[in-house]
Parts: sequence; C-alpha cells; structure tokens
Amino acid sequence: MTVEQNTEQWLADMLQLMEGDDSKKTEKQLKIIQAATEIFSEKGYSAASTSEIAQRAGVAEGTIFRHYKTKKDLLLSIVGPILAKTVAPLFMRDFAKLLDQPYTQIEDFYRAVLRDRLDFARKNAKILRIVIQELPFQPELLAQVKILFSEHVFARISRIYAHFQAQGQIMEAPSFRVLRFSVTTIVGMVLTHAILMPEISIDDEEEINWTIDALLHGIGKRS
Repeated sequence: MTVEQNTEQWLADMLQLMEGDDSKKTEKQLKIIQAATEIFSEKGYSAASTSEIAQRAGVAEGTIFRHYKTKKDLLLSIVGPILAKTVAPLFMRDFAKLLDQPYTQIEDFYRAVLRDRLDFARKNAKILRIVIQELPFQPELLAQVKILFSEHVFARISRIYAHFQAQGQIMEAPSFRVLRFSVTTIVGMVLTHAILMPEISIDDEEEINWTIDALLHGIGKRS
C-alpha cells in the first residue's frame, strides 16, 4: 500500500499537489514528509527528533539526512511548499468562489464564511497547527502568509465590505479596520473550535449565529 493510499484526506491532497514538483518525491521521501508533518503537529518542531520521524516513517535516520541537511530544512521543505502549493490552493479553491457570490445581506456572507472556514480548519487541522506553531519563528513562513492574505483575501473582502457599506448595512469605516475586526473574530472562533479546543462539544449553527450577532452588534449589554 502506498503512502497516498494510507493517509488522511488533507495529506492525500497535499501529496497529489506536490507530485507536480520538478523534483518528484520518492516513496521514502513521501513517508518522511508524512511522518514529519504528523510529529511536528503533535509535538511541535523543537520537541520533534529526526530519529522519531525516521522510526515512524519506517526508514533509517540517515535516509532523512540524505534528502534534508538539517531538521529545519525538513520543516521548511514541508511548510514552505505546502503553504505555497497546497494551503494556498486549498484555502482559495472553494473560498474564492464563496467570496464571489452575490450576497444580499451581510449576515449571509458571514454565515457562509464561518461555515466554510470551520469545515476547512477541521479537515486540515494538523497542517494548520504546524503553521500556527512555527509562524512566529520562521520568517520565510510569515512572508508567505502575508502574501497569501494580501494578494488573495484582502482585495476581495474589501470589495464586499464596500458593497455593504454602500447599502448602509455596516458602518462607514476604512476597509482595513472592518476587515481586521471581522478576521480576528472569525479566525478566533474557527481556531478555538478546530485547533485549540476541538474537544469542546458545540452546536455549530448556534455558535455561528452568536458570532454573527457579536460581529454586527458587539457584546455590550443591550437595553
């Protein structure tokens, strides 16, 4: 059974996209990537060892160093291409279509985004956990995240907010402020339930409705 046949869907998607790389990965490299991704996700980069990665991949530790000079090279070989070739396409594959829908109410837009991103985060929890863990310590990774956000997300959502501002559905304010408030609220809700505390049982629709209400009306007590 190949690595692609014995893996989770998120990793199968990743490996399929990576096959288009000019330097096509061998079966052993794919096993190393899978094992490293799982261990980095479970334990974090610092606590992971190449011997543990080799054991889980079923290869000799020396095999890792034939392909990757250091553990950091292994991390970057996973995270960098994954973010550029996998997370970005996976992030935008359906999300771009979602952002281009003709919403008539801001509530409908928020509801669609929250459902979509919560589902995405749950399906890709392991790789997202690595990105979150390593983002503050890897400038190359941070640069790619900034490009992903600025080139693929900001412009689209700014147009959506401008549309709803023109309709009088949301307050007049610079797009970056509305976007900052909305993104931090949505990302906070999604990461809490998909990454940080997935063991907490929630009613998705109830949580989504509460988040939308907080986005539109705040959390101050109403008279």
